Amino acid sequence: MNSIDAVILEVADLTAATRFYSAVFGPDSSHVRLRASGESTTGFRGFTLSLVVCQPGNVDTLIRAALDAGATVLKAASKSLWGYGGVVQAPDGTILKIATSAKKDTSPLTRDFDEVVLLLGVEDVKASKQFYASRGLSVGRSFGGKYAEFAADLGCVRLALYKRGALARDVGVPAGGTGSHRLVLSGAAGPCSDPDDFVWEASASAPLTATA
Repeated sequence: MNSIDAVILEVADLTAATRFYSAVFGPDSSHVRLRASGESTTGFRGFTLSLVVCQPGNVDTLIRAALDAGATVLKAASKSLWGYGGVVQAPDGTILKIATSAKKDTSPLTRDFDEVVLLLGVEDVKASKQFYASRGLSVGRSFGGKYAEFAADLGCVRLALYKRGALARDVGVPAGGTGSHRLVLSGAAGPCSDPDDFVWEASASAPLTATA
């Protein structure tokens, strides 16, 4: 195992969160699990989830599904030098970026996504990269102290590291925030807590579930 097998989101309203993530990820997705939490959190929680899709029309389809399920727009979908994408915020506060590197649609539109990437906003990319490498994760790409990503097993969530301020700017929110990340990672690196207090548990793959 060389990646995250599930992202556990800690939410205040399990019923609403289950409805939202089932609408976006599908009810049988193993990428996201939910857990009740009353921990205080304000502002940017230091991470984003990115859904990578194969064409622009799928970006729009997934964003519409997210909005219909209660999300709000942080950045409207638009073209850029790297492709096409937009950013929404889930009712529980989690930020989702939905994007593609493709310039045009080449197949029927779907709500399928090719990859899920968890981007952690960290204070020191090099230090965090070294921490995860020491826990057995293999570095896939690295750009000095600005960005790093790790290899991912098929069907798992890819982990990437970005400077906290740069990640906040990318999704259109202020970088400040306090309290809990409201995020727990299930994977081979756990159990541990990383230099930015992101918590890992031992691997325990399961379909999308809500637990008290």
